[in-house]
Amino acid sequence: MLTARLHTVQWLSPEGLHNLGYREWGDPSNPNVLLAVHGLTRTGADFETLAQALGSKYRIVAPDMPGRGLSDWLPAGAMYVIPFYVSACVALVARINPGQLDWLGTSMGGLIGMGYASLPHNPVRKLILNDVGPSLSFEALTRIGTYVGQQQHFKTQAEARQYIRSISEPFGPHSDAQWNTLCDSVLVQKDGQWTTHYDPAIAASFKDLSKVTVQANENALWAAYDAISAQTLVVRGEHSDLLSRQTVTQMANRGPKARCVEVSGVGHAPTFMQADQIKIVEDFLN
Repeated sequence: MLTARLHTVQWLSPEGLHNLGYREWGDPSNPNVLLAVHGLTRTGADFETLAQALGSKYRIVAPDMPGRGLSDWLPAGAMYVIPFYVSACVALVARINPGQLDWLGTSMGGLIGMGYASLPHNPVRKLILNDVGPSLSFEALTRIGTYVGQQQHFKTQAEARQYIRSISEPFGPHSDAQWNTLCDSVLVQKDGQWTTHYDPAIAASFKDLSKVTVQANENALWAAYDAISAQTLVVRGEHSDLLSRQTVTQMANRGPKARCVEVSGVGHAPTFMQADQIKIVEDFLN
């Protein structure tokens, strides 16, 4: 079994230096790197199962994005946006110095990957977008906005786990052991109580959410998507309320002309803890 190594790298914003924590599995000298970036309220620990499966072939690197897990909270909620996340990842990639870089991004991590892979001279060879694309459902974003930033406190770990499971049902079927892993990766114990690991200010962008702002962001995301040259795979959960089949069809016909795979029995978003989902990643990277 591979042991995750914990590291920190500094990145620069207009507000100064910040620490970005990340996990690394596999041979540190392996030039073939898979950078795995989590969703909005998650952490890099989500990729433990994937790393165990692929760590003999790839060096797996999974950051905790700013404001989450092992990483610094930022001075202002307005900084929790894609451009700053991309800046943090640029510093991380410079640190790990891959010979070959592939990117797996779940939800927010996919949006960060789109932003990174759209930049001139970027090093991304293959890009996997997990249940995310340039067009995002306003209704789904509203659903996410109902719980993100609402910091909950629980007296017991069992109560905290039950809460995380209740908001994570779209992940699809998992064993109790898998659910405990998914829950524990986003829970911390503070002052004798259990709570979520992230800065509540990451919800800042959801406060003024409207169809107008979503459309403006969509236009920018399509421009970024069309600029991507990396081989791209879109993975969609069959019951996803965030990424529509219509958007996936568009993604297959413009920009990098992504390959598309749908995972049955899952909503937003596949966790890549199941063997069939891991095989999707492995087949595409190979």
